Amino acid sequence: MSQRSDGLVQRKSTAIKKENQEPASENEPEETSNSCDENELDHDSKETRLTLMEEVLLLGLKDREGYTSFWNDCISSGLRGCILIELGLRNRLELEKAGMRRRSLLNRKILLKSDAPTGDVLLDEALKHVKETQPPETVQSWIEYLSGETWNPLKLKYQLRNVRERLAKNLVEKGVLTTEKQNFLLFDMTTHPLTDNVVKQKIVKKVQESVLTKWVNDPHRMDKRMLSVIMLAHSSDVLENAFAPLSDEDYEVAMKRVRELLDLDPEVECMKAQANDMMWAVFAAFTK
Repeated sequence: MSQRSDGLVQRKSTAIKKENQEPASENEPEETSNSCDENELDHDSKETRLTLMEEVLLLGLKDREGYTSFWNDCISSGLRGCILIELGLRNRLELEKAGMRRRSLLNRKILLKSDAPTGDVLLDEALKHVKETQPPETVQSWIEYLSGETWNPLKLKYQLRNVRERLAKNLVEKGVLTTEKQNFLLFDMTTHPLTDNVVKQKIVKKVQESVLTKWVNDPHRMDKRMLSVIMLAHSSDVLENAFAPLSDEDYEVAMKRVRELLDLDPEVECMKAQANDMMWAVFAAFTK
């Protein structure tokens, strides 16, 4: 599984950003408000409610070109982490209890809490895999299985294929992206340029505000979905894109505060009131 344990990357130059990019995207239907965590569905309209996977993908997608960086080898596992957190926030999955010996987050297994369909094909596919797997597996194992990054040939059946393309297709259906064909010398590639810039800019603005004007200096007072977007966007190596438009001063403040979040100990944070164990276990899998 790809990991970003080295923290935030340095601010990239615009020139470098414009090179090195790759295709991204497509998913299927999505959404269901039942059993969602606090402000899970805080978007303006039904049509633009996005999953964590879709929000992270949008942060990584080049607006005009319609694909993600060719050099980004982190986004695949990052999106699988988003899936587990989304299912946790929707009360479909949970982490087994720590027990008397206080087992670590990464040693605790994922348990099925409810097999009620979410309405999102990718989420339901992952949910079905967890439901059918005995004995239960850990968060880190599931990120590897869903990514296809396991050495166990018997677990390859759990791989979620073409996740970025399926997510992008879903965003096309929601009117956020469109579909085009581009010729790259030896082959044609399907791309998904941005058509609704308002939706993406809303995500970017919320990410920026959460670490600037609305910074609360306490992860447990932050909206769980926004905290997850920040942490998983970092793990997917796309958080830089949300901060690129900031002034140098704001950029430094934003990066400093994100570093504070990354430096938190998930084992300590998951013991605090109203913490979501699944969320902190996924964070631990990427920051250990």
